[in-house]
Amino acid sequence: DMDKEERKTINEGQEDEMEIYGYNLCRWKLAIVSLGVVCTGGFLLLLLYWMPEWRVKATCIRAAIKDCEVVLLRTTDEFRKWFCAKIRFLSVETNPFSSPKSLANKVSIGHAVGLIENPAEENRPLQIRYFTHHSIKYFWNDTLHNFDFLKGLDEGVSFTSIHEKHSAGLTKGTHAYSRKLLYGVNEIRVKVPSVFKLLIKEVLNPFYIFQLFSVILWCTNEYYYYAVAIVVMSVLSIVSSLYSIRKHYVTLHDMVAAHSIVRVTVCRVNEESGEIFSTDLVPGDIIVIPLNGLVMPCDAVLINGTCIVNESMLTGESVPVTKTNLPNPSVEIKGAGNELYNPETHKRHTLFCGTTVIQTRFYTGELVKAIVVRTGFSTTKGQLVRSILYPKPTDFKLYRDACLFLLCLVAVAAIGFIYTIVNNILNEVGVKEIIVESLDIITITVPPALPAAMTVGIVYAQERLKKIGIFSISPQRINICGQLNLVCFDKTGTLTEDGLDLWGIQRVENSCFLSPEENICNEKLVKSQFVACMATCHSLTKIDGVLSGDPLDLKMFEAIGWQLVAVGQRTYFFKEGGGRERILNPVFEIIIVPCCSLRIVRQFPFSSALQRMSVVTKVLWDKKMDAYMKGAPEAITSLCKPETEVPADFEKVLEDYTRQGFRVIALAHRKLESKLTWHKLQRDTIENNMDFMGLIIMQNKLKRETPAVLADLHKADIRTVMVTGDNMLTALSVARDCGMILPQDKVIVAEALPPKDGKVAKINWHYADTLTLCMSFPQTIPIKLAHDSSEDLQVTRYHFAMNGKSFSVILEHFQDLVPKLMLHGTVFARMAPDQKTQLIEALQKVDYYVGMCGDGANDCGALKRAHGGISLSELEASVASPFTSKTPSISCVPNLIREGRAALITSFCVFKFMALYSIIQYFSVILLYSILSNLGDFQFLFIDLAIILVVVFTMSLNPACKELVAQKPPSGLISGTLLFSVLSQIIICIGFQSVGFFWVRQQPWYEKWHPGSDACNTAGTLDWNSSHFPNETEPDEHNIQNYENTTLFFISSFQYIIVAVALSKGKPFRQPSYKNCKFGIDLIFHL
Repeated sequence: DMDKEERKTINEGQEDEMEIYGYNLCRWKLAIVSLGVVCTGGFLLLLLYWMPEWRVKATCIRAAIKDCEVVLLRTTDEFRKWFCAKIRFLSVETNPFSSPKSLANKVSIGHAVGLIENPAEENRPLQIRYFTHHSIKYFWNDTLHNFDFLKGLDEGVSFTSIHEKHSAGLTKGTHAYSRKLLYGVNEIRVKVPSVFKLLIKEVLNPFYIFQLFSVILWCTNEYYYYAVAIVVMSVLSIVSSLYSIRKHYVTLHDMVAAHSIVRVTVCRVNEESGEIFSTDLVPGDIIVIPLNGLVMPCDAVLINGTCIVNESMLTGESVPVTKTNLPNPSVEIKGAGNELYNPETHKRHTLFCGTTVIQTRFYTGELVKAIVVRTGFSTTKGQLVRSILYPKPTDFKLYRDACLFLLCLVAVAAIGFIYTIVNNILNEVGVKEIIVESLDIITITVPPALPAAMTVGIVYAQERLKKIGIFSISPQRINICGQLNLVCFDKTGTLTEDGLDLWGIQRVENSCFLSPEENICNEKLVKSQFVACMATCHSLTKIDGVLSGDPLDLKMFEAIGWQLVAVGQRTYFFKEGGGRERILNPVFEIIIVPCCSLRIVRQFPFSSALQRMSVVTKVLWDKKMDAYMKGAPEAITSLCKPETEVPADFEKVLEDYTRQGFRVIALAHRKLESKLTWHKLQRDTIENNMDFMGLIIMQNKLKRETPAVLADLHKADIRTVMVTGDNMLTALSVARDCGMILPQDKVIVAEALPPKDGKVAKINWHYADTLTLCMSFPQTIPIKLAHDSSEDLQVTRYHFAMNGKSFSVILEHFQDLVPKLMLHGTVFARMAPDQKTQLIEALQKVDYYVGMCGDGANDCGALKRAHGGISLSELEASVASPFTSKTPSISCVPNLIREGRAALITSFCVFKFMALYSIIQYFSVILLYSILSNLGDFQFLFIDLAIILVVVFTMSLNPACKELVAQKPPSGLISGTLLFSVLSQIIICIGFQSVGFFWVRQQPWYEKWHPGSDACNTAGTLDWNSSHFPNETEPDEHNIQNYENTTLFFISSFQYIIVAVALSKGKPFRQPSYKNCKFGIDLIFHL
């Protein structure tokens, strides 16, 4: 029971779910730790700085979360990362206008918040306990008996509540008090750390601490030159690292700070209004959206009017989006009063922070108003910034294996450490020398330059990617891209051209389809309802005189040759039912001279949930109104008059078009009764009993390079999958056209039906080309997926296709089928953004390294979740994905995989080379220690700088191979082949060093070392030297100048170069080493 009290979960079911433990500071533990810090010379303090879990457990004792002083947090994902936070108190003085209980309700604006409430103590200040983690405040909630972050109006608030309780605004007192209390400043503050803070953080990196330890050790051993060289290199490394980190912070700060503080007009209770700074906004405030727009400082839900918004900052999609007011259940949708508002589900009514409102439209004199629902880091933009500031660690086998390998080197170092101590004690060496030499062996075995060497390949790959227009905000992922074996592609704008071309129309008369028509501008059609629908049913708008909006709408509008005119600031009066109506800016007028002039008086924008949009229009100065609707054919026909209006062959005609890859849009029309007033019309009132008018057929052409790129990927045995929001048959047609599904391959469509009316969920399987049912049993899949022989595989390949609804049902009700479907699923149609992310996760669960290529618009989640997400965007670096390609072509995918493979193989080569360099030098020093000798200062300097550093930097320069091969690079260091190559090289190197060491001692001219001897300048062989420089040699106190030293130095120097050549692997992933000129010149120079 105590354990339950001590461990709870916060953000349950969310991406940032964490376990939370309570602790209180313990004085006696603190005293012991302080003593330990002094005794270890501060090393214990460093260790506790690196390990938050140890820090808390070493200085605190467990306590109930309710009363704790410190919380320890652990993520529940595979990384299990620890964080700690200090509990703080928010002191709330008694409020003159309310008791604490009512205060809690007022402040939380419809939400239970964890205030410590006690009505009996109304005169005493309230103490609210909270802690801050990753820029979000978590408050203690007495109701939940847990910490929870404070929500605005984005959860658990109904449509009715928004329109009735919150549409009046806040009083000045509540606003000031709630802001002061809990929500704080509405600002996404990205602090750019000072250079000093960054320097301290960077220097306290374990790698630099180890280097500092090494430098001190070398200085005590009188290796001054070598120590200075390493210090200079470290300083240069720190400076470049600080520059890039600070630049990243400054870029992010500038991106966030732009327009972060603006003046906004807020409406208060009793119809008061006033201007305040956007930083003072809190959830529940009502802001007025000005006529000329603004950059949104918060997330808000529209309650009056319409806005045209550019959301490219969030989505990468530059097409303006129309936002409408949230429906009012009391007036509009009957029976929907209990529907809960959610910013993501109801994004058509939500203005997101950071997006730009370009224009507003409002009717009947009402101001365009929105209620603030989220502020600061809780907004969509805030969450995006948090994901950049606090990224998830990258899990990659290479890095885990590298750590294991380092542990092996540490074990080798421990053996050397023990050997050195024993050997020196037996030879009666002084204590100081024993300590210095035994510690020195550790710095030799675990090379301090290893992390820097490992990133060289990535840096070079990043530079090469930049040259071909691919930018990265996460360079560490380049290596992971070398492992990709499956790539998901969005369809529209990625595999196919961005826009659609109008192929033609097919009208309906007397419940029969007429022949398809290509020319829409002919005399007969100009006055038809069909063309009027094309002219009015869209979300286009004029911005600075230029028509902009959805590319599909633009193509349709351009095809009919009409004009769109914004009425501007003029006020129009017209008679309706005997009264006078006033319309305020901007209403649109569509004019074709001299035929007719239409005005849009009401617009219901396209909703992806409803798959349709509609408008109400009237001929200028006429009372009669018409309603036009367009959308997905299935959705439109379901709202048309019973069977009589829709042609009998509708499904066959539709299937013929979609099978050929055309995008089909249906149109419908209805004359409205004259008694209806336009501003009281509701969507569900007009969107029924429509007359079906016909189809618009749009053509979506494949990009020229698509088939060739997909063929290259297939040749390299990389699976390709299509994930699209488009319809199934169109997606299948494009998949066949681009070669994703070959002509002889069979496609099975899985249609999953959720449980309904007491019936269990089931799956219907049918072939895509025949639409005949294979079977309706969920337990088995209709084909033998586990092929017995490769011959079966060559005869027929099968692909699964399904839509988003079926995918969700299968995920929920048929978990056991998911892996099989993931292994053979190729086309996923009508997928919502969150379903795309779920698909990526499902593929990763069956051990695929998944790449995702999309336009960044509705693929943000999937691009981030994939191992390698690449966004086709003109922006240099999109925050939506790790990689961004400036050229909107999928040819960037094979380029990224090629460079990833080259970087990965380079990392393997460098790692093996650095490990072998350590072992070679380690064995040289161990042999020399046996005769109480060592390598000299300049010898270490020459090996590390002139040989190792230059070799590492030049051997990493091999560019990527020009073509993708089917062979996959190894995923980790711990594999039989790699270990065999390293071990065999170690044995060869040790053998040659041992032979050289013992062979030189057998030579007739060999002389055992004594303090006055100099093996480099012997009297017998170098007479000329001794006669010319009689007093040049100083006494060799450290036993450096001996035959064994010289022999091992020369042998090991050649071994480093030979090992570099042996490990510098070229084909099939990198170009051959003989094409790497700098490496070749370096080798010749050394030899």
